[in-house]
Amino acid sequence: MKAARVHETGGLDKLIVETCESPALLPGHIKLRVRACGINFADILLIKGLYQEKPPLPFIPGGEIAGEVIAVADDVTGLKPGDRVMSMIGTGGLAQEAVVPAAMALPIPPSVDFDVAAAFSVAYGTSHVALAHRAKLKAGEVLLVHGAAGGVGLTAVEIGKLMGATVIATASSDEKLAVAQAKGADHLINYETDDLRARVKDITKGRGADVIYDPVGGKAFDDSLRAINFEGRIIVIGFASGTIPQIPANLLLVKNISVVGLYWGSYAKKRPEVLMGSMQQLLAWLAEGKITPHISHHEPLDTAVRALQALDERRSTGKVVVTMED
Repeated sequence: MKAARVHETGGLDKLIVETCESPALLPGHIKLRVRACGINFADILLIKGLYQEKPPLPFIPGGEIAGEVIAVADDVTGLKPGDRVMSMIGTGGLAQEAVVPAAMALPIPPSVDFDVAAAFSVAYGTSHVALAHRAKLKAGEVLLVHGAAGGVGLTAVEIGKLMGATVIATASSDEKLAVAQAKGADHLINYETDDLRARVKDITKGRGADVIYDPVGGKAFDDSLRAINFEGRIIVIGFASGTIPQIPANLLLVKNISVVGLYWGSYAKKRPEVLMGSMQQLLAWLAEGKITPHISHHEPLDTAVRALQALDERRSTGKVVVTMED
């Protein structure tokens, strides 16, 4: 099979498309003919050797796939060759074939294409667990979403609206804000030109945001501490700015603020029932057309590095997907 592999960590040019052996089928697993692989920021960090998990070399990046079942282990029931499924895989997705645990495979709704399914799980799963499980967002609250045109930020806008919140979107350009507005954002803030704290206070008539969704960190987090309502909740999703904020605890005390973290991937091992319950709700919304992934870039496997570059250089909005050829 053909795959994009990393033999040594470093720049994105370390991703090499080559021929290698198909992965062996394991007990409790299924083998897929991968049709599409969603790209996430974690893939970039893995290639650069900067991620908290470091797979043994060589490895195939790509943790979010969709495709057709081509083989099932003898102990697997409920799945058969030809079934269309989507799955999280950790690594191994940027390949024509992949092996995944049968328990992690979810059926793709008939109306959903492979590229859409591959762009779905991480971004929507992160935002739904963050907003519904960690922040306990309530209808009528104000949700402030940083990086609102990015892979996870855009899904937070959609899900926040579905949950009945008033959504304020922030981004670095008016073009990106237009993408967030198309997904339902009620108010827009360009953090390159606007005073975030002043704009949030103006929009909320001085109260501040009730929930702040932050995949950016750095200055966005610092500004959030001064643009949040009493008993507000800040959800720490990641640090796309490259700066991990240091939290002045006195501000948490004065406003009774909660700062909560969300590492979605850990739920697969620690609380799988939370993850799977969330995915069932999200798949229902997807089948009903209430949520739809926004994909700004498609690339074939042979030029997968360009997909990663589009995400790394902040040229993408929503999701980036690599598609496979037979």
